Amino acid sequence: MFDIFKLIIFEKENPLPLYVQLFNKVKELIESEALLPDFKLPSIRQMSKELNINRVTVVTAFKELEKQGYAYTKPGSGTFVSNAYLVSPKNIHIQNNVVLDEVYNQDDISLINNGQISISQSTINFASATPTPDLFPVDDFKVALNQVLERDKGNAFGYQDSQGFYPIRESIAGILNKSNVSCIPDELQIISGAQQGIDIISKALLKQGDYVITESPTYTGAIAVFKSRGAQISDIELCEDGLNLNILEYTIKKYNPKLIYTIPSFQNPTGYSCTNAKREEVIKLAEKYNLYIIEDDYVSDLDFEGKNYIPMKSLDKYNRVIFIKSYSKIFMPGLRLGFMIVPSSILSNVIKAKHATDISTSGLIQRAFDLYIREGFWDKHARFMFNIYKDRYLKITNALDNYLPSSASYIKPGGGLNIWISLPFGFSINKLFNLSVSNDIVFAPGKIFYSSNSSQKHNNIRLSFASVYADKIESGIEKLSNTITSLQKISESYRNLPVL
Repeated sequence: MFDIFKLIIFEKENPLPLYVQLFNKVKELIESEALLPDFKLPSIRQMSKELNINRVTVVTAFKELEKQGYAYTKPGSGTFVSNAYLVSPKNIHIQNNVVLDEVYNQDDISLINNGQISISQSTINFASATPTPDLFPVDDFKVALNQVLERDKGNAFGYQDSQGFYPIRESIAGILNKSNVSCIPDELQIISGAQQGIDIISKALLKQGDYVITESPTYTGAIAVFKSRGAQISDIELCEDGLNLNILEYTIKKYNPKLIYTIPSFQNPTGYSCTNAKREEVIKLAEKYNLYIIEDDYVSDLDFEGKNYIPMKSLDKYNRVIFIKSYSKIFMPGLRLGFMIVPSSILSNVIKAKHATDISTSGLIQRAFDLYIREGFWDKHARFMFNIYKDRYLKITNALDNYLPSSASYIKPGGGLNIWISLPFGFSINKLFNLSVSNDIVFAPGKIFYSSNSSQKHNNIRLSFASVYADKIESGIEKLSNTITSLQKISESYRNLPVL
């Protein structure tokens, strides 16, 4: 191993006790990942001898490392570096729900609880994929809301049909038919957001122990839902053009899954998109092996480069695709409104599952959004948001092209809200996160988008531009890129240390 003792130098003029200095030095080595998880620290006797300090000093420092989660002891074997510091609830806290819309896995909940990091007005927030509140069409929606209250009075507050208020299903069917997704109101199920839609499908179709195939990485909320239903997850590494079809078919044969969950257009978190040809093949596999596909239409509307991806539902000749869409990234996420196009073969089960969940989505919100569409507000707002997001997309990709170091890479997705950055193998994402926060920049670490059984090396980060104002994007990317460059230089200096 490298000579750790050469990296621990005490400062004679430092008023801190030696045990505190030793603790700080070892802590710095752990946080910079010069010392990796499960690395065995030198013995107390060896540390005392090589550093010429009292054994009690070493024991006290080691106890402090354990207390703060940086090390653990195996009786009879020694002291080892812990990996708990990676997501220590003592060290990381993000207020204002900066990644709450992405973090559902219990293992990652420490990202948002009981810590020190907060979001201020000066923070450049590349973590959240939710639009900033100033973009919400409050005035227009207030007009629709007031008209509904005047028109429907108390009826606006009654229970709706569990399948959804029929007029809004008509309005949404009209929007879909304009975008090449053919459907009729009777095929639509209104839901309280895409997350609920995934949950309802799981209730309707899954039993304890059933398998679900997902992309890897993927939307963590879906993983959480499937696991809550007792399903087994088989994740398949996502390629730039979609899932590998041979691996997909092999996995289907092996596990006999009930569902495939996919985000085929501008996927979250990668921004990758499945080719139209592959989409057809995936549908054929679903028919061949008698399973359903959940197509999560995350942000297919945000096609900035004319990719013209065809929704899987439009290619579905066999009635195998369950199409789920929420308008949260374009409209107002707090309204919790979305819909599904459900194959007739499972529609009755889905309606029962919806009724068991919450009876029906808010009648007032459904009625107001229906009127909002019919009055032409929706088309106006959708164009407005497209232009806002396209401007931000062009600014972030241009800034990445100008500032991102050559050791890092990304693929322009052509649309959506997310950019997936790949960093060198072994690069400390954890250290980058903490240093970036100190520079008022936050992002979503790639690890939160993998299921717990994934063997992926987590050397990615996701940048979203939904919550970043256009005039802040370039400076944020420049600072982030400079931090990546600095960290890599530090990492290389550690690797170049002499080996004993």
